[in-house]
Amino acid sequence: MFWDLRFYLFSIVANTRQWITTNVVTSLINVDHQPVDETEILGVLRGVMDPELHDNIVDLGMVRSVSLEGETAHITIALTTAGCPLRATIKRDCETRVESLPGINAVQLHWDELTPEERTRVMERARLTARDNAAPSQIPARTRVISIASGKGGVGKSSVTVNIATALAARGLTVGVLDADIWGFSVPRMLGVDSRLNARPANSGEERGKIVPEERPEGPGLLKVVSTGLMVDTEETALMWRGLMLAKAVEQFLHDVDWGDLDYLLIDMPPGTGDVQMALARLLPQAEMLVVTTPAVSAQKVAIRVADMARRSHMPVLGVIENMSAFTTPDGTSWPLFGEGGGERLANEIDVPLLGSIPLEAAVSTGGDTGQPVVTSDGPASRAFHEIATRLFEEIAPPLDMNACSASAIAEIPVSLKSEKTSDH
Repeated sequence: MFWDLRFYLFSIVANTRQWITTNVVTSLINVDHQPVDETEILGVLRGVMDPELHDNIVDLGMVRSVSLEGETAHITIALTTAGCPLRATIKRDCETRVESLPGINAVQLHWDELTPEERTRVMERARLTARDNAAPSQIPARTRVISIASGKGGVGKSSVTVNIATALAARGLTVGVLDADIWGFSVPRMLGVDSRLNARPANSGEERGKIVPEERPEGPGLLKVVSTGLMVDTEETALMWRGLMLAKAVEQFLHDVDWGDLDYLLIDMPPGTGDVQMALARLLPQAEMLVVTTPAVSAQKVAIRVADMARRSHMPVLGVIENMSAFTTPDGTSWPLFGEGGGERLANEIDVPLLGSIPLEAAVSTGGDTGQPVVTSDGPASRAFHEIATRLFEEIAPPLDMNACSASAIAEIPVSLKSEKTSDH
């Protein structure tokens, strides 16, 4: 009797297990193996990042097509170049993620190359992503950051930088001057600053100490200066740094310098559209640009590239400054030694205001050589610089008032709109 009861119970258990296996487990397996579609594959591909562009290959537009053929997923990926060295990394990540989907037993990758237009769109998105995810710097949020750029050397970009900075400081403002022309530093001589940069000890919560800018009082205001020229042994010492080191130097000047409170930060950029310019666009999302040119057509055409680079990097261009516009003799006769109208043509072509024209005057060069910017004296060039600084301060790029609810939106106002508003008064 006892053994019959045990046998009966064992039969019930066995039949129950068989029913569970047949009905429940099988149905679960069937649910898990529902066929995937292209949308699900695109979903997992969003987890595949381009290691250089720091964004996923779907949102970058690199996934050309996705299709299913039985249990095999066919994926076409367009790379920035056919010989992209990151191809193996992308391939491995795609296969790992897609093969994890139920019902996919194989992944067949097909390779293509982005067209020039597609590559441009991809790089623009990558630059915007980099700007949006930029690490915090030592530049205060309320600081107006303006890079002074040119397409080629020899147009007086550094002279424009130091004179506008000095004119702004003369208004009682605190103005930082960052000499980002790492190879061709000249700001220290032009501002009469020759002390070497020093560092202060780390404060509480800091991992290391910070570099302290050199200071130059200017009337009621103050200039704070940082340059590689204040780090080398002599002014004649050559810096033989490659592109990566240049970008790292700019990064250090932004992250490891104790700038303190600033109304403006003016950055003297190296000429052209190289590593430093791209690093700045990535590291300082709030930066805006002034383009310096001469009246010569050759300088104007090269300067257009700088404006194009700024806009591709989502950096607003505030306006154009024409330097060395004409030489005026004591009797009032004007001699356009470098041509005429280049600044206005450039401003019209890139659709920004011409902020001013600086006449060709020997005092500008003399002031730069002696460390006394021409804007500290009187004369045609000095007045032109003061007028540009006034327009920047009052119209184009006024200091940000972080107590105002619209402060963070000022930089988003198109320059053309600002010009329209000011022209109404």
